[in-house]
Amino acid sequence: MFYVYVLRSDVDSGFYIGYSSNLRRRVSSHAQGAVAATSHRRPWRLIYYEAYLKRADALGREKYLKSGSGRRFLGAQLKHYLQKEPTGGRPREQSSATGGLLLRGHARAQQAWHRREEPAGLAGENFCSHSPEPSAAFAFASK
Repeated sequence: MFYVYVLRSDVDSGFYIGYSSNLRRRVSSHAQGAVAATSHRRPWRLIYYEAYLKRADALGREKYLKSGSGRRFLGAQLKHYLQKEPTGGRPREQSSATGGLLLRGHARAQQAWHRREEPAGLAGENFCSHSPEPSAAFAFASK
């Protein structure tokens, strides 16, 4: 079996989407801080997962869930959980376009890029729509 999973940080209520062939081991490695992309936002809680028979199907689903429409799907799918569970940690940017799922620190820059304008504080600097680190722009960090 191949799994696509969603973790939620208890520290800042951010999300992480990942893929694994051994869900228990992978979630345990996130909890122990063995995964560089998530170690600084521990502890994590497994809030959603899907199982697939084919690796390609799981990887395709992971890619979809990391997209804007995938985040909207998760926002709708986890609507009751997200309403019931309190958010912890420091406040973060929210987007109605992603079903209320929270974006990371570069949210203002990303939203400004979608509006095709320079974000506040970057006037006069070279502004690039890409983040040098994919995980820096979204709450859903890549593995």
